[in-house]
Amino acid sequence: MATDTTSTSPACASDSNANAPASATAPREHFASRLGFILISAGCAIGLGNVWRFPYIAGEYGGAAFIVLYLIFLVILGLPVMVMEFAVGRASQRSAAQAFDILQPSRRWHWFSWWAYIGCMLLMMFYTTVCGWMLAYMAKMATGTFVGLDPDGVAGVFGTMLANPSEMVGWMLAVVVIGFFVCSLGLQKGVERITKVMMIALLGVMALLVVRAVTLPGADAGLEFYLVPDFGKMFAGGLAGFGDAVYAAMGQAFFTLSLGISAMEVFGSRIGKQNSLTGEALRICGLDTAVAILAGLIIFPACFAFSVAPDQGPSLVFVTLPNVFNQMPLGQLWGTLFFVFMSFAALSTIIAVFENLITFTMEKWGLDRKRALARTAVLVTVLSLPCALGFNVLAGITIPGIGDIQSIEDFIVSNNLLPLGSLLYVVFCVSRRGWGWDNFLAEADAGNGVKFPRWSRGWLTFGLPALIILIFVMGYVPKIMMWAGLA
Repeated sequence: MATDTTSTSPACASDSNANAPASATAPREHFASRLGFILISAGCAIGLGNVWRFPYIAGEYGGAAFIVLYLIFLVILGLPVMVMEFAVGRASQRSAAQAFDILQPSRRWHWFSWWAYIGCMLLMMFYTTVCGWMLAYMAKMATGTFVGLDPDGVAGVFGTMLANPSEMVGWMLAVVVIGFFVCSLGLQKGVERITKVMMIALLGVMALLVVRAVTLPGADAGLEFYLVPDFGKMFAGGLAGFGDAVYAAMGQAFFTLSLGISAMEVFGSRIGKQNSLTGEALRICGLDTAVAILAGLIIFPACFAFSVAPDQGPSLVFVTLPNVFNQMPLGQLWGTLFFVFMSFAALSTIIAVFENLITFTMEKWGLDRKRALARTAVLVTVLSLPCALGFNVLAGITIPGIGDIQSIEDFIVSNNLLPLGSLLYVVFCVSRRGWGWDNFLAEADAGNGVKFPRWSRGWLTFGLPALIILIFVMGYVPKIMMWAGLA
C-alpha cells in the first residue's frame, strides 16, 4: 500500500485537520494496484455518451477528420482539468469534503466541497434509471423478447417499459442494490476488485463485437463513413459548418470525462506518488477514447450492413440496435453481449460515484463505512424515484425547451455543474487565492512519468477558462432561443 503523503505544509494540514472527524484523520486506504486506479477512473468516465453520441457526431462531421479535432480538444481542455482533480485529491489525501480546506486553510473555498456532493448526487438521480435500462435490455435480449418483432414492435418494447412504473422502479432499485453491495465490500475487495473484472470483461466483449461487426457483409460502407477523413463534411456549411464541428468536438472532449463535480478527485486521494498525474490522466483519457472509437466500429458496420440509419441519438441503443441484432445471424447472442457491455459501462460509473458519495459522507460527518453507506443508499434511492417515475406517473412534469425530469436533471449536471465546476478547479489550481500554480505543479509532477507543461500557465489562466465559459454559454443558446420563440 502506498505511503500516505501530501504536498501541503505540515502547518496547513494540521490546522485544517484540527477539528476534523476522527474518520477523516484515520490512515487512508489506497488502491491495491495502479491498474485498479486507471480502470476505475476510466470506468467512471465511460458511459452512454461514448456509445451513441461520439460515433454519430464523428460520422456526421467527417469521420477521422473529426476524431483528430476531438483529440486536440481532449488534450487542451479535458486533460488539464483531470490532472487538476487528481492533484487536489492526491495532495490532500481527502475527498472533496475536506480537500479544499486542507490545501487552502483560509476556508474561502469551503463552500466548493458541496458542489461535488450535490453534483454526484444529482448525477446518480438519473443515471441509476439509465443503468436500469441497460440491465433490463440485457435480460430482454437474453430471454428472446425481440425475436420475431418488426421495427414497430421493437420500439414498442422500449415505450412499454418506460410507461410501467413498477418495472422502471424495479430496475432502478436493482442498480442501487448492486452498486452499494459492491461498495459495502470496501475499496480494495469490492470497488477495485469488481470494477477491474467488469472493465476487463467490457473490453473483451467489445473486441468480440467489433470482430463480428466489421466482418458482416456490407460492413465496408460503415467503416468508410466512420473512419475515412472527409473534410468536405466538416466544411459542408462553410465557416458556420466548421464552427458546428469545432463546438461538437469541444463539447464531446469536455463532457466525456465527467469533470467538475470531483468524480475523479476522490480517486486521486487513493493513490501514492510513484507516478506523475499527467501520465496517468493520459492513460485514462486514452482508454475512454478507445472505448468511444470501438463503439463506432460496432455500430456503423452493423447498421450499414443492414441498411439501418445510425442517427437516432439515444434511441439508437434501445430501438435501432435491437433491429440490427434481429437481422444478424446469432443476433440474440450478439445483442445480449452488447447489453452486457453497456451494463458494465454503466455500472462502473455507478460504483465509482457511489464510492465518491460514501467517502464524502464518511469524511464530512465522521461516520464509518457501514453507516455512511446506509445513509447514502437511502438518499440515492429516494432521490432517484422522480426520474424513474418521470416517464409515467410524473410524466406531466416538464420544462419547455429542456424536457422531462430526466432531461432536467441531466441539464443541471451537464450544462451547469460540470462546466462551472471545472472552471472553479482551474481557478483554484492556478490562482494565488486558491491553492496556487506552484503547489499544483509540484503535485502533478511528483513521481515518474510525463510532466505537466510549465509553459501552459498562460493558457490555463486565460484560454482554458474562456473555452469553458464558451461551452457553458453555448449550452444555453438553443434553450434561450426556444424560450424567446426564435427557434
